[in-house]
Amino acid sequence: MRRRLLAAVVSGLTLAAPGAALGASAVTSTTAAAYPQVRPTVAEYTQLSTANTPPTQDQCGSVGRRCFTPQSVQAAYDLGPLYTAGDDGRGMTIAIVDSYGSDTMAHDLHVFDQAFGVAPMCGEEAVTCTPGMPSFSELHLQGAPATVAPPPTSKGTGQEDKAAWALEVSLDVETAHAVAPGANILLVTTTTAETLGVQGFPQMMAAEDYVVQHHLANVISQSFASGEGAFSSTAALQNLRYAFQDASNNGVTVLGSSGDNGSAITTKTPVKKGGTTLPDPGVEWPASDPLVTGVGGTYLCTDANAGTNSARTADSSSNPATCQAHPGQAEIGWTDGGGGYSSVFARPSYQGTLPAGSSAIGAMRGVPDVSLQASAGTGMLVYISLPPDGDSGLSCGSTACSTGWYDVGGTSLACPQWAGLVAIADQLNGGGLGPINPALYKVAANPAQYAADFNDITIGNNTADPSVPGYPASTGWDPVTGLGTPNAALLLPDLVAASH
Repeated sequence: MRRRLLAAVVSGLTLAAPGAALGASAVTSTTAAAYPQVRPTVAEYTQLSTANTPPTQDQCGSVGRRCFTPQSVQAAYDLGPLYTAGDDGRGMTIAIVDSYGSDTMAHDLHVFDQAFGVAPMCGEEAVTCTPGMPSFSELHLQGAPATVAPPPTSKGTGQEDKAAWALEVSLDVETAHAVAPGANILLVTTTTAETLGVQGFPQMMAAEDYVVQHHLANVISQSFASGEGAFSSTAALQNLRYAFQDASNNGVTVLGSSGDNGSAITTKTPVKKGGTTLPDPGVEWPASDPLVTGVGGTYLCTDANAGTNSARTADSSSNPATCQAHPGQAEIGWTDGGGGYSSVFARPSYQGTLPAGSSAIGAMRGVPDVSLQASAGTGMLVYISLPPDGDSGLSCGSTACSTGWYDVGGTSLACPQWAGLVAIADQLNGGGLGPINPALYKVAANPAQYAADFNDITIGNNTADPSVPGYPASTGWDPVTGLGTPNAALLLPDLVAASH
């Protein structure tokens, strides 16, 4: 099945590089298998402005949020010293994998970069390419249909929320570029998220394997997930792992969002109806895979007006209420951050030694491995253009969603930013690091390095659904925030050293 599927995907491949035209081809069906719905891990968002100019902090505060810019995120995670040294991911490539894509990504990226003074990319709209400039390009597998909503008469599954995926695409591309402004970005898209349990995950894994086998990227960001318990069988899940195994063998790092339902897992959503929440806590795949670095989430309660080289400073007076309720805390475990213990994968050897005071990891793999900002209450500003019918799949309350600036959260926000961090580490390394989990836990096992390199998140709980028990954050590793969030200037060089 794997060979047939990969052949079908490649036969419909179109590559949109700077100046290249988009193409399309028919979707090829595959042998039916019971795979769960692939969901983008955008959890929370609100539209704040319809202008090209980003909203002010007062506008964000008026709806109970604070909004981070590239510069204030860079300050929160200490990226300034790396940039000063010329370490910004240059020469490395981040592959971002999403369903459908976005017709307007090149335009939206330009608006984002212009608004915040982020370095432009070759392939971005209205940008003249120059030698050494990072590139934005798109790889469309099985064609590139327009990202518009299905017609009202459609007999589809009701799950083709193309606008939701377009928001995901903008979030992934813009935030990865904000963290690693020198890295190339390859947006890899497939033509469906789910069709009657046949397509979705298989197409995405085949696409990732194509990227790996053709050496197109150093790191892969996956802002999508589904609960382990939503698969029809363990075998169905295991059959998808070949892309990660190939990535490991080819020096490619794979990252995955831990999910946005806390400890709760929902089974496959029936056609045009809601899903069923399982009674026991669980975790989401691909983040639960031992070959993937699972990325969880936090509330980022630092200064949202900080510049790149500003010190990391807690702000307990601004919105949201969660930050105000915990004076002096720079980060708090996000309530909706996915995390817990796998029911499929045994505890990997790299989780055998944890920092002192950590939550225990028993016989099964613990998730996540690391974290970054994820709550939209302390989210990042993202720009997106929506087609005329583009609010299908998005809800903006009493006002219809439209083109403009959104404050977005979810472990979708954390994952591509971590991909940017890995691209910088790859630059320091002179090439891809491959699976980074063994090195992450090796660094964390050294008490002095752990104290310096990680922000240990000790407050918070991921009981998102009162009917499903969640977990508390703790000293060291915990099933809410993993090892914590990075002090990038110190962690990334130590991560490279620990990899050798």
